[in-house]
Amino acid sequence: MPLLAVLVLAAGTYAFRVAGPLAARRLDLERLRGPLVGAAVVLLLALAVTSAVADGQEFAGWARPAGVAVAAVLAWRRASFVVVVSAAAAVTAGLRLLGVP
Repeated sequence: MPLLAVLVLAAGTYAFRVAGPLAARRLDLERLRGPLVGAAVVLLLALAVTSAVADGQEFAGWARPAGVAVAAVLAWRRASFVVVVSAAAAVTAGLRLLGVP
């Protein structure tokens, strides 16, 4: 990688790191806390749905979304993490064993 590209990337990274504390002094973060929390939840939900439904550019099949749905219900019911992951994996594996893609 050319030296100029490394220097530009280093300067950009430093600028991003400095921008946070500088912006925090000028913005009213308490007013932004609610929308930022909502945006984080939406981003995580979009990532989970995209990962559960798509495999690259194609549909992942019904087994994976079913496993994720079971995990979501168990997480909503406040089951332990081990139970959530084990149940999701068991449902997905069981459906695939039955021939569901």
